[in-house]
Amino acid sequence: MFIHLTPDISVSQQIAPEDCVAAKAQGFAAIVNNRPDGEAPDQPTAAEMRAAATAAGLRYADIPVDHSGMSMPQVEAMAAELAAAAGRPVLAFCRSGTRSTHLWALAAALGGEDPDAIVAAAANGGHAIDGLLPTLHRLAAG
Repeated sequence: MFIHLTPDISVSQQIAPEDCVAAKAQGFAAIVNNRPDGEAPDQPTAAEMRAAATAAGLRYADIPVDHSGMSMPQVEAMAAELAAAAGRPVLAFCRSGTRSTHLWALAAALGGEDPDAIVAAAANGGHAIDGLLPTLHRLAAG
């Protein structure tokens, strides 16, 4: 269910509150919710996910990305969450895992990671993000 892109980041489609226990058991330090509340009638709310993550002993962050796109504050927030995990794995989720993959890729490039390695990691997880390569190079260059 969780797609491991690198040792430090995995992505997933929408998870349920009870999946937080499984995430903790698999060694995740944090969960990042990239889905805005109300996107689908059957999804748990951010408050429900926060309560479940906290109860499982996980750090939790809401960085919702709607279909209008991502902004630099969202990229910076994701980079901060990855840094706060201090090298322990983070699980990010959205409806399908695609927005989470894109946001991670941008945050990783902002943090100086190699853009080609980012694209390869995403591809290994089933997410083609080649179109982001020019932006990743710009972010990685500072």
